[in-house]
Amino acid sequence: MAFLQNIWWFLVLIGVMILLHELGHFLAARFFDVKVETFSFGFGPRLFGFRRGETDFRFSAILFGGYVKMAGDQPGEENSGDPRNLLAKPRWQRLIITFAGPAVNVILAIGILTGLFMQRYPKIPTPPDPVVGYVVPDGAAAKAGIHSGDRVVQIDNTANPNWDDITLQIISSARRAVPIWVERNGETLHLTLTPALDEKQGVGVVDWTPESKVDVATVSPSMPAARAGLKPGDILVSANGIPLRSTYKLDEIERQTDGKALDLVFTRDSVRHEVTVKPERADPTNSGQQRWMIGLTVENSVEIVKLPFARAFVESLHENARSAKLIFESLERMIERRISPKSLVGPVGIAQLSGETAREGPAAFLSLMCMVSLNLAIFNLLPIPILDGGVIMMLLVEMLMRRDLDLRIKEAVVKVGFVFLMMVVVFVIYNDISKILPG
Repeated sequence: MAFLQNIWWFLVLIGVMILLHELGHFLAARFFDVKVETFSFGFGPRLFGFRRGETDFRFSAILFGGYVKMAGDQPGEENSGDPRNLLAKPRWQRLIITFAGPAVNVILAIGILTGLFMQRYPKIPTPPDPVVGYVVPDGAAAKAGIHSGDRVVQIDNTANPNWDDITLQIISSARRAVPIWVERNGETLHLTLTPALDEKQGVGVVDWTPESKVDVATVSPSMPAARAGLKPGDILVSANGIPLRSTYKLDEIERQTDGKALDLVFTRDSVRHEVTVKPERADPTNSGQQRWMIGLTVENSVEIVKLPFARAFVESLHENARSAKLIFESLERMIERRISPKSLVGPVGIAQLSGETAREGPAAFLSLMCMVSLNLAIFNLLPIPILDGGVIMMLLVEMLMRRDLDLRIKEAVVKVGFVFLMMVVVFVIYNDISKILPG
């Protein structure tokens, strides 16, 4: 059942992306009075559809992708004599028509996020500086000598980094020693961090988490935490005198109690409280294995608010710009062979994510749609022949040369681009499947 749901939601997701992307090309072409012969959802043989005016709107057999067929859009057709042919139009008009598809995807990403932020905007109270909240024992960060509470002041050549800078440096530095400077108790320490390689994802990992407030999410009735008076919304400050900077730290302390009492410090409505909680053995998952528990769940502190349209729009622009920057930086490091191509996600992976986010709810699914739409726009704008970016690049070259490129060159470039794109598709599908399979 989950597999079929994944397929269905993938078709919904990719269908919206394709429809709006091709609609951008279609509307721009009609604006410049270019004859549009076909608007196809999918490739290959026509399954069904309808004709409106001079355009055949159709569904085709292979539902992965789509296209808009314009009169005279193939090299060598520009001399047919029809002024409504695409290649009969000025190059600047053809450039706008080509750019319109990715532009609509960018607009969609901004629009979706604006709407989401108007309904729920997560205000995550992260510290102004990148402070480590939790370090997994025996992980790469622990082996480097990094402690919970350390503030990262420089990593490699990046001074005063934020968590985005740090994360990008880590995922692109698997098995490579990275110099890092942290501030601890007023002293700056120079350490060497060597991220481990995540074999399936092809990226570097160091097993740490950023600092965050620890909120009580739920409290189980009749369990020690409830009897001690803890309530959802309380903010846990420390356990047995150890500061809680991450939800993982409380789990670790709880596992290590061996039944001994926990001295918890928490705040409620900004008032500090102290309680002693004695764990009890329980089996919350009905797995047949009991463990020491105090009977509460915790989550990183997040405040959900609704933003007015103007503020939501600005925040959407900032978030999409940040995401676009990360995408370009990741591609750059992939070209430099500092990030493995295994980190790419293809149609199988997107299908899996589509189903998972759809089951979480509309907000999660729309967030994925926003991310996919932005990625699709950027991918299409890469200067790869057969993609929109490749067409734009050839048009710019012709505009600089003030003449058309040789027809044989255009045909050869398109063939090379098609072969390259098919190789990429085969690789990402194989990559997705290898991540799903065990081992």
